[in-house]
Parts: sequence; C-alpha cells; structure tokens
Amino acid sequence: QVQLVESGGGLVQAGGSLRLSCAASGRTFSRLDMAWFRQAPGKEREFVAAIRWSGFITNADDSVKGRFTISRDSAKNTVYLQMNSLKPEDTAVYYCAADTRGLVPKNLAFYYEMEYWGKGTLVTVSS
Repeated sequence: QVQLVESGGGLVQAGGSLRLSCAASGRTFSRLDMAWFRQAPGKEREFVAAIRWSGFITNADDSVKGRFTISRDSAKNTVYLQMNSLKPEDTAVYYCAADTRGLVPKNLAFYYEMEYWGKGTLVTVSS
C-alpha cells in the first residue's frame, strides 16, 4: 500500500506562486508514477500533470500549460507542483495520485484510474 499526503496549499494573491508537495510512504516501488489533479467547486476532477517513474512528464493542454511544473525528488519519495502566475480560476482542491504498475498510458484516461489518491490540499487564489 502507498499513502499520499499533500501539503502546501493556502491563500495566495493573483499573480503569485505556490509549491505543492506530495509525500509518499509505505512500500517502496521502483516504478512509481505520480500525478496531480484539481477539482474546483461544482466542477469535475481535472488532470494537471504527471511524471512517470522514468521521469517522463505529461502536461495538461489547458489553462495551466506553461504556468505549472511537476517535478520529483526520488530520494525523499516526494513530488512537487510549482504553480506560477496563479489566477482566480486556479482555485481548487489539488489531489496527488500514484500508481505502481509501470503501465504505459495510451491516453489521459489512464491517470484518472490510478491506484492511490491523497485527500487533497486547498488552493485559493484571490483577485
């Protein structure tokens, strides 16, 4: 089992930055894929970015493109989401997800069915 705990959310002014962290604990796997999602009030969960065990990165082709960056510190079993130029529309609960199967995603639908999910951290961007 893998447990995921997100942190780093909070209140920030538009144009500001935040860095979210997701710490993974439990059994260590050599092939651990991780991803970030977000869910705004009244909206469906939305894929943000993913980083595979190999380091390959997939970014969402939406409003976060070019502003958010996913990274990983394997030694600390932690992934990060650096968020710059934040907008009020970015307000959401941000979730971390992980998968140990080492599968090759054929499309983004794979990421919505990952094995493990954190409880989320709230990001609020004021104008």
